[in-house]
Amino acid sequence: MTAHRLRETDSGFVDEVGLIEVLLYGAATPRTHRRGPIWVPPTDVYETEDNLVIQAELAGVQPSDFAVSLHERHLTISGNRADHGPARRAYHQLEVHFGEFRVEIDLPVAVDSARADAQYADGFLRVVLAKLKPRVIDVTE
Repeated sequence: MTAHRLRETDSGFVDEVGLIEVLLYGAATPRTHRRGPIWVPPTDVYETEDNLVIQAELAGVQPSDFAVSLHERHLTISGNRADHGPARRAYHQLEVHFGEFRVEIDLPVAVDSARADAQYADGFLRVVLAKLKPRVIDVTE
């Protein structure tokens, strides 16, 4: 998944492009999806003035059952959600995925890996990455 720079949400305008996309292509896809045996958790990526924030919904997963890694501008969240239900069951609806999961995000901005912070609470993993500020280089004669 590549995180793109999107339109801001608090400016009070109607997102005409988004509205046209829904009319032409239909509503958004389901919140989670599978890529073969691996499922992808619903994930938000947004930026503030100073930070890039990644928030993944990982309900029912223990912190010891997932890992977060950052390499340059590539963030990976991977792990396993255990299924504690009965072995035999007949589904009438199936939307909650179990087993191995992975989400890979190409970050839209450069970040300072030394100032990364991750917190897990109420089923949400929130990773806050400080954006790198452009470095001014003095030119001498």
